[in-house]
Amino acid sequence: MTVREVEHDITIDAPASEVYRLIAEVENWPRIFPPTVYVDYVERGETEERIRIWATANGEAKNWTSRRVLDPEGLRISFRQEVPAPPVAAMGGTWVIEPLEERRATVRLLHDYRAVDDDPEQLAWIDRAVDRNSRSELAALKSNVELATGSADLTLSFEDSVRINGSAKDVYDFINEAQLWKDRLPHVAEVDLREDTPGLQVLRMDTLTKDGSSHTTESVRVCFPHHRIAYKQTTLPALMALHTGYWELTEDDAGVTTATSQHTVVLNTGSIPAILGADAGIEEARTFIRNALGTNSRATLGHAKEYAEGARG
Repeated sequence: MTVREVEHDITIDAPASEVYRLIAEVENWPRIFPPTVYVDYVERGETEERIRIWATANGEAKNWTSRRVLDPEGLRISFRQEVPAPPVAAMGGTWVIEPLEERRATVRLLHDYRAVDDDPEQLAWIDRAVDRNSRSELAALKSNVELATGSADLTLSFEDSVRINGSAKDVYDFINEAQLWKDRLPHVAEVDLREDTPGLQVLRMDTLTKDGSSHTTESVRVCFPHHRIAYKQTTLPALMALHTGYWELTEDDAGVTTATSQHTVVLNTGSIPAILGADAGIEEARTFIRNALGTNSRATLGHAKEYAEGARG
C-alpha cells in the first residue's frame, strides 16, 4: 500500500495566532478560501469536531465531511476526510502555523493520501490535484488573511430583518424557488437555477440597478429547509472582491417569522474610480454597497412577506 506524504508552505504577514484563528473558525473559510461556499459543524467538542464543507470544484458544487483535531497551544489543526471521493481512498493532513516575528508566520500544509486499489496512475492524478489545490489554497490564505488583519475597513457585514405574519416554510419556499424570481421580483431581469443535488443550487441572475442597467451574478447556494439558505457569489459585480451571505428564518410560537438577510462583502478597491468616480474612496464604496445590497434584500423580504402572509390567508 502506497501512502503519499507531501508538504507545501507559505509565509504570511500576519500574527501566527490570527492565522490559526481564521483557519480554526470554519465560518471564516468562505472569506479566505475561494472554492469554499459554506461550512458548518456536525459535532463540536473542545478540541475535536466534525465539519461539513460545501465547495466548488471544476465548476461543480461538492460537499464532504471531515474530522478535525485542534491544538491552539501548538498552533496545529489536523484533519481527515470521512468518506473520500474516488479515486482517493484516504485523505488527511495537518495545518501547522509557525511564528517568525510578531506579525509574520509560516504556514505548512501537510497531506497524506492513497489511491483506490493502489493504482499508480490514479495516485499520480491525486499528486497533481493536491499540489495544484495546495498552492492555490495557500496563496489565497496569504492574500485574504493579510487583507482581513491589515485592512479592516475593506470588509463590511450587515443585515436587514422583517417580521412576517406567516410560516417560515412559506418564506423559505419563496426564497428557495429562485427560478420564479423574474416573475416575483421587479429587480430581477433574468434568472437560471440549477439544482443537480437536492439542496445545492447554482443561481445565475441578471439584477437591475436604479439607473436601469443590469449586472450578472452567479452564486452557489446551500439550502437547509426551512430555516437557512447560505450562499457565496462566484461571479461578482466589479466593486466586490468577495460576497457571501445567508437568508435566515426563525418562527416563534405564535407563528410569526423573523426573516433576516445577511451580507459580508470585501471591497475591490481597484474598481472604485471606474464605478463611483475619481473622487470616490472606500467610505463611498461602503455606503454604495450597503445601499445597493440592502435595497434588493429588503425588496426580496418584502415580497416574501406578501407571499407568506397571503398563503396564511
